[in-house]
Amino acid sequence: MDGASLSAWWGLPFAGLLLSIALVPLAAPGFWHHHYGKVAAAWALAFVLPFAAGFGLPATLHELVHVLLGEYVPFIILLTALYVVAGGIYIRGNLHGSPGLNTALLAIGAVLASLMGTTGASMLLIRPLIRANDNRTHKVHVVVFFIFIVSNVGGSLTPLGDPPLFLGFLKGVDFFWTAKNIFPETLFIVGALLALFWLIDRHYFKREGVLPVDPTPDTARLGFEGGINFALLLVAMGLVLLSGVWKSPMRFEVFGTAVGLPGLVRDIGLVVLVLVSLRITPARVHERNQFGWGPMAEVAKLFAGIFLTIVPVIAMLKAGANGPFGAIVQAVTRPDGQPDPAMYFWATGVLSSFLDNAPTYLVFFNTAGGDAAALMTTYASTLAAISAGAVFMGANTYIGNAPNLMVKAIAEDRQVRMPSFFGYMAWSGAILLPLFVVQTFIFFR
Repeated sequence: MDGASLSAWWGLPFAGLLLSIALVPLAAPGFWHHHYGKVAAAWALAFVLPFAAGFGLPATLHELVHVLLGEYVPFIILLTALYVVAGGIYIRGNLHGSPGLNTALLAIGAVLASLMGTTGASMLLIRPLIRANDNRTHKVHVVVFFIFIVSNVGGSLTPLGDPPLFLGFLKGVDFFWTAKNIFPETLFIVGALLALFWLIDRHYFKREGVLPVDPTPDTARLGFEGGINFALLLVAMGLVLLSGVWKSPMRFEVFGTAVGLPGLVRDIGLVVLVLVSLRITPARVHERNQFGWGPMAEVAKLFAGIFLTIVPVIAMLKAGANGPFGAIVQAVTRPDGQPDPAMYFWATGVLSSFLDNAPTYLVFFNTAGGDAAALMTTYASTLAAISAGAVFMGANTYIGNAPNLMVKAIAEDRQVRMPSFFGYMAWSGAILLPLFVVQTFIFFR
């Protein structure tokens, strides 16, 4: 698709879907709960049908196959594998959600996010964290900060942490480059968030105390059930890494979309892991974890609509200075022709808040020259800004990163009254944006 030839009006279905996710749950919660999949499908059709009328059926079929087979299906398979495998691990015993314990769990999650991915770490820790705080009156802030730290900024140090960094790794960025070059930025934002969380949690804990009856009393010593799933998590991480480093000329063409052998092996392997985990995990583990398919179904349906309606938006961004969003691309370059790291940080970050942060990273990676060797050395500050913006600012909205919506769905499934789309943005606007401004002046001037 030639994004330069498209009108900005093609972005309306995507904008409509975002507004639906933000407003319909507030205006008609019952309708949204039962029909959110139909709403997402309607906006997808609002893009597909006019596109078919204007560009023809073959072009439409090509775009649909490319998005679904090349992007959406691998995305959902990976999320499902991590959701199922992590859901098969039950942390036995009752943790008591004090400010110190909650802060420690968030810190552990931040470390795990770069080792096993933000999705894996989120799915592993969100259930025990909610259970630890089930006798607290105020616990929404616990889940919100969990999304900030574990589901986003914690995954900034390795290509396994977040999809944008994995794309950079595939483009030639060294595996440990981000750990060496944005560690100070990550330490600053994680440290600041942990300190703020401890102060807020301490305030609520002192003011409210705890409920007189703990829904999960101390009945067993701390430990794990379903521990074999830890091995399956390692296999999942290995499959993802293998698909990036294994180069094979063998590929299959499906309506113009190339499906490479490494990606096919990865996806089949992940499906096998899902089946194995479901088979070997004792039923009592799933029961104690309150494991269900509702959160995964919500993410799958909403992101199907997002992946389809985002197609023209990404194409227009890829058109660069000649496309409808050329002003954004031009804004990241200084008058002397040199890249402006601060503008790259904010442009990548703001778009990653609402678009898929992986292709957004790739757009600005290519805008900055697309040469990994030059970006890792001469323009290291620019690559650091792109990497930090894509990963950190995915926390600004529920749709900025896939784990955000999954954590929200799991929390609501456990009766935590999570903020609305705009309510969550009020949290991120009040807490994250000031930190990002300070970070800009410290690291990206």
